[in-house]
Amino acid sequence: MNEDIGKLVLRLTLGILMLFHGIAKLRFGVSGIEGLLQSHGLPAFFAYGAFIGEVLAPLMVLLGFYARIGGLIMAFNMIVAIALAHGSQLADFGKSGGWALELQGFFLLTAIVVFLIGPGKFAINRR
Repeated sequence: MNEDIGKLVLRLTLGILMLFHGIAKLRFGVSGIEGLLQSHGLPAFFAYGAFIGEVLAPLMVLLGFYARIGGLIMAFNMIVAIALAHGSQLADFGKSGGWALELQGFFLLTAIVVFLIGPGKFAINRR
């Protein structure tokens, strides 16, 4: 029982916190991401993939509806974000002394954990 509650808490934490980023993109758009992609020689329309990684996938994780797939999508989303926007900060420290990419690392690693351990019994399905 505690294991399933732990999985639920993990899913809720990851899903809610990532969904805030997706809501911001719904409200303000993805023009900044479009420019970033274009500066790396990629098509601007790829920016709309952020909605999949930051809205759809977090909802999947929150509901426990194919949560493993949602976790995998979010992990991919974070790898792309780190590579495109934060690659130069991989070995940097933040102002408070922690890793400069703490938040990105949290999202990436917890998404991988959800993918590996699954949603637990408090989910729409257990895949």
